[in-house]
Amino acid sequence: MSVRTVIQRGPKEKRVAAFALDWPGWSRGAKDPGAALELLETYRDRYRPVASLAGLGDDFDAAGRLEVVEDHVGVGSTDFWGISFAPSSFEQEPMAVDELDRKLTLLRAAWRYFDDVAARVSPELRLGPRGGGRNRDEIVRHALGWERADLAKRVGVVVDPIIPPTPAGFSSHRDEFVAALRSYNAEGRMARGRNWTIALLLRHTAYHALDHAWEMEDRDLS
Repeated sequence: MSVRTVIQRGPKEKRVAAFALDWPGWSRGAKDPGAALELLETYRDRYRPVASLAGLGDDFDAAGRLEVVEDHVGVGSTDFWGISFAPSSFEQEPMAVDELDRKLTLLRAAWRYFDDVAARVSPELRLGPRGGGRNRDEIVRHALGWERADLAKRVGVVVDPIIPPTPAGFSSHRDEFVAALRSYNAEGRMARGRNWTIALLLRHTAYHALDHAWEMEDRDLS
């Protein structure tokens, strides 16, 4: 077995993203493909708890080396952020039901991991080299707020302004988001926005949650 991995370059090749096709959220960016792959590999152990929460720990442990199955050019935002914002050739069509179920389970595990991290890190976090950076509550509000304001809206989830941007308040919102992902996938519909397939939206949502969870861990003062 190997980990199917995609290299996605920005059009100007200022930055690239490397991500695992079958493990939503396991994605890292760097200035060149070699560095991106190396960084992705270093996050293998950090992704494992997510796979375990999804009940897929044994499968993850059995996964072999990273195997690049596609190397292609994405969109301009990758040059700036080092993040994948475009689907690979493997993510163009609706997912089979079993694949969708598996990836939704991993998305829910990513959300649970984010919530667990937010509950245990220090309220104030280590500042950046220039003294900046959000504190824990600001990261939580940003991560959940962006998911509600942008990502979930791409599949028609209506925002309830009464729901607070907290993990506890987001339980029903996440259920609606998952239901919408299932519906759009079953109908073969694209999410709103250019090139946003359901596979990309699911993968990017998991990435966004985990990226901020790992940020909080890295900056934790407790």
